[in-house]
Amino acid sequence: MELLLLSNSRTANGFLVDYLAEIRDFAAGARRAAFIPFASVQRPWPEFTAMVQEALFLDVRMVQSTNDLRDAELLLVGGGNTFQLLAECRARGLLKEIQERVRKGMKYIGWSAGANLACPTIKTTNDMPIVDPGGLEALDLLPFQLNCHYTSQSIPGHQGETRDQRLAEFARVNPGVPVLALPEGDRLRVSWDSIELRGPHEAIWFQGEERLSVEPGRLQVPRPHRPQ
Repeated sequence: MELLLLSNSRTANGFLVDYLAEIRDFAAGARRAAFIPFASVQRPWPEFTAMVQEALFLDVRMVQSTNDLRDAELLLVGGGNTFQLLAECRARGLLKEIQERVRKGMKYIGWSAGANLACPTIKTTNDMPIVDPGGLEALDLLPFQLNCHYTSQSIPGHQGETRDQRLAEFARVNPGVPVLALPEGDRLRVSWDSIELRGPHEAIWFQGEERLSVEPGRLQVPRPHRPQ
């Protein structure tokens, strides 16, 4: 199983620009690429597909049904609203097909919402539930949750919860489910049972009452906490 999961796609240099070398290395040998654009709410899906094709210099087919996955060697899943992404994938019957194809060798690249979709559920996305996805269960390609676009910063004078507080809430009520908070610029490279954190920043594990910083490198996933 080969995954490349990016916390974000856009930087000061442009859309996917800072990740092009890694994406090309990851995608090497893949001749047929498919793209799932459903997380986009304001940009039309064909336009989003063309944008990805132009950025990556790949011949990319927009996925509309399971038939569009049958001969794909590389699947790209874009960012936007995670709830809409999951709702559209579920409505089209894509979730099981993607799981099976990725576990059989189809490479998967996802950024932001597309990275969230690879988790067991989408419970740790930052997005507003603008649609009902019919359940929060996702692809379950990772043994833990992600929180993309992670930042520990707070706005002076703002009285709402910080990201750290929200993740601590999740960790407290779901002690058996680790969450990796992934700052912008960081990504995960998954190759079967090997998971490597790459990028310029340390990430944060949240689990139970614990908060543990992790440096880039091979990850050791925290063992699940079992109820006493």
